[in-house]
Amino acid sequence: MKILAKMPINFDKVKPEELDKEILRIGLIAELDAVNLYEQLAATTNDEKIKKVLSEIAREEKTHVGEFLTVLLEKDSEQVKELEKGKEEVNEL
Repeated sequence: MKILAKMPINFDKVKPEELDKEILRIGLIAELDAVNLYEQLAATTNDEKIKKVLSEIAREEKTHVGEFLTVLLEKDSEQVKELEKGKEEVNEL
């Protein structure tokens, strides 16, 4: 299991107009990592109280994913188009 321990990007190499989008993507990565971590831990424990706490925290992290994604989609019209393209491709299957 890999946990995000350092910034996965060198901000010095990011164009100023892309900075906010990269920040939002890093937030998404961190929240998705957290969801995976908490869900894996919940699946591993036999203690029902710990399982419930971890599952609730995982749900909260999913909300955070939605928050970051919402703002990213406001900032990145190309991402919006590609998400729609992905939906169309899945629907064609």
